[in-house]
Amino acid sequence: MSDLKKIGIVDDSFRLATVEELIEEGTLDRPMDGNHGEQHPKVADYASEGIPFIMANDLSGGRVDYDSCNFITKKQADGLRKGFAKPGDVLVTHKATIGRTALVGDEADPYIVLTPQVTYYRIKNQEVLDNRYLRHYFDNQFFQKTLAIWAGAGATRAYLGITGQRKLPIIVPPRPKQRKIAAILTAYGDLIETNKRRIALLEKMAEELYREWFVRMRFPGHEDTKFVKGVPEGWDETQLGKIARFTMGQSPKSEFYNETGDGLPFHQGVGTYGDRFPNTVTYCSVDGRRASKRDILFSVRAPVGRLNIADCDMIIGRGLAAIRHADDKNSYLYYLLRTVFASEDIIGNGAIFNSVGKDELSRFALHGHSEELIQGFEDIAKPMDGQIENLIRATANLTQTRDILLPRLISGKLSVEDLDIQFPPSMQEEATEPEPAHA
Repeated sequence: MSDLKKIGIVDDSFRLATVEELIEEGTLDRPMDGNHGEQHPKVADYASEGIPFIMANDLSGGRVDYDSCNFITKKQADGLRKGFAKPGDVLVTHKATIGRTALVGDEADPYIVLTPQVTYYRIKNQEVLDNRYLRHYFDNQFFQKTLAIWAGAGATRAYLGITGQRKLPIIVPPRPKQRKIAAILTAYGDLIETNKRRIALLEKMAEELYREWFVRMRFPGHEDTKFVKGVPEGWDETQLGKIARFTMGQSPKSEFYNETGDGLPFHQGVGTYGDRFPNTVTYCSVDGRRASKRDILFSVRAPVGRLNIADCDMIIGRGLAAIRHADDKNSYLYYLLRTVFASEDIIGNGAIFNSVGKDELSRFALHGHSEELIQGFEDIAKPMDGQIENLIRATANLTQTRDILLPRLISGKLSVEDLDIQFPPSMQEEATEPEPAHA
């Protein structure tokens, strides 16, 4: 049995090569990571702008996150010895955080600098290997499992250096098939990213509207409103417990936990939080303290004040409370809590808590707002939250479909040979360009 058949590859036109072999034949340049030791930029070297300095956590969803990364000056970057990734390079994380990938886009002008956690793979012969295909191949379970095992994933010092990476296997279909595989997977990736941008825009619009009306006090009719000590007349101090209802979590015995879907989803704390809705891994086969759909999940243990929203009925453990507005204005309450509980375990007034109980939550002081204004905000924000929920569900379905297709395409079990592929917009310009000559 051939090596390809042993790993489930059914298309005889595919070949299996190591990184080393692809370097020797001139398909790949030598992979390179960032600067080690004294040359590695320190926190004190970070600048507010300049050359992006990319760590493992800056790779997300197949892209480099330039919004959250650190920067170093070009002067310092030019003095470094290596780790300069350019547009078209494929990135893989190989230290501590193992297996994140990204394709470097044109934003990397003239280059980005990598930390020792990240390796770039640069293709020298595009007639043999396509960079978009390579990035998706790196996401495939076969490669991810191989990388994780060789790096000792799960260990405190998981690591696979450049020498070890040269032995990694690469499945190489004929280039026309690579392009078709990349086109299918990129189309899904582009739709996912479009949805994520729409979600972020809707969230920002709703949050900015809340701040405009209730923080900056520029609500409709503010010009004719009487203010007393900087607050509209009638906005008297109140407490969270007077506008909201609470269910404090309580953890059932662990013998009732399962991952087979028996019972309701069970969430214990921020460990299963998603961007807005929690990611369900564990279920509970006995009833307990419940959060109802649309309840706000509030972390009551450090970090205190982190928020998610229940997307269905669920059992909650000791690390969470379920909060709902007394008059069912949960969109208003959600953006109020996002503003008051600013980040992590720091509450908006500067106090820091390791944990909070029901009494502390109930007594938390707030400025009251007019019922008319609250209803006006709810009428705008609730439909936006509905759009966000629909987009999140659509994104989850797209992600699931892409992840099912990925191993079938990489293995050849889903043949692309006879498919008339429509290249997604992000690949159409590349598709019309002439193939580069091999030097």
